[in-house]
Amino acid sequence: MVLESSPFPLVAIIASDTSIKNNVATSIVYIHMIDKPLIKMVHYAVNITSTEAELFAIRCGINQTLRFNNISKIIVITDFIHVACKIFYSLAHPYQISLAAILSDLYVFFNSHVNNSIEFWEYPSHLNWQLHEKVNKETKAFNLTPLLPCKDSWDFSKKNKSDDILNTWKMMFQASNCKENYFLDLLDDDNNIIELTYVKGGL
Repeated sequence: MVLESSPFPLVAIIASDTSIKNNVATSIVYIHMIDKPLIKMVHYAVNITSTEAELFAIRCGINQTLRFNNISKIIVITDFIHVACKIFYSLAHPYQISLAAILSDLYVFFNSHVNNSIEFWEYPSHLNWQLHEKVNKETKAFNLTPLLPCKDSWDFSKKNKSDDILNTWKMMFQASNCKENYFLDLLDDDNNIIELTYVKGGL
C-alpha cells in the first residue's frame, strides 16, 4: 500500500520483528523497494533479550538498504519503538556497539544528500498490517531448541537475575506473617494483577 501510493520514488521500507522461544531469538527483516526484489534477512541468537535482537535486526536492515545509493528515504516499521529510541540515546548503556554501527551508516546517508531522511513507524503486531504481519508470523513460527551450551549476554544475565530476585521476593512475601492488611493489588483493565516486566522497555 505504501509502496504504491508514496510520493517518494526512492523509498526503502524496512519491516522487522523479533520473537524468543527456548531462549533463542529469531529476528526477521524484510526490505521493500520499488522495482527491486524483496530482500529478506533472518538472524538467530541464543540467550539475548528481545531488545538486543530487534536492535541488531534494525542495524542489519539499515546497513543493507544503504547498499543502494539512490535511496533518499528510509522507513523502519517495528512494534519495538522503544528500541528505535535507543539509537538516539546518548548516555551509556549495553547497546553501544550496535548503535555506533547504525549511527555510522546514518552519518554517511545523511551527508550524501541534504534531503535524505529516516522515519520510525510503530505498528503493534495485533493491528495485522500487511507489511508487518508476515514478518511477525514468521518470527513466531520458528522454534529451535539449542543443543550446545551458549554464552549469555550481559543484558540477558541481568534480566534473569532480576527475575529470580523478584520471584523469590514474591514467594517470601506471600508466606510472611508480617504482610498485615495494608497492601493493595494493582489491577489492569481486565482485572488482572499488574506484574513487573522487562517487555518493551518496562521498568
